Amino acid sequence: QVQLVESGGGLVQPGGSLRLSCAASGNIFRINTMGWYRQAPGKQRDLAASITHNGDTNYAASVKGRFTISRDNAKNTVYLEMNSLKPEDTAVYYCKIGVYIISSGSWSDYWGQGTQVTVSS
Repeated sequence: QVQLVESGGGLVQPGGSLRLSCAASGNIFRINTMGWYRQAPGKQRDLAASITHNGDTNYAASVKGRFTISRDNAKNTVYLEMNSLKPEDTAVYYCKIGVYIISSGSWSDYWGQGTQVTVSS
């Protein structure tokens, strides 16, 4: 019913920048909170940043001041601008969105397929 397509991952040197995008499509009536999570090898998946429909943001302490989350409600897309990247930012990054499906009359969470971000010299 809902598809998420992520893009923008890759290999970057320490101190570099990347911009991730996650576009949602399908049977969407309304999107609530959109977020980016990340999972490093052997570790659990943790929240990096989230943004509500009204634009209120929340960041993990480890990325605050370096990452910026934003959204375009008209395009059902969430972005993650990542600056001053460090090797410890290396992980698979997943977007997650809360979607109201009008046909079912309920909210559901959907995950993207993940995009690899590698920070290495």
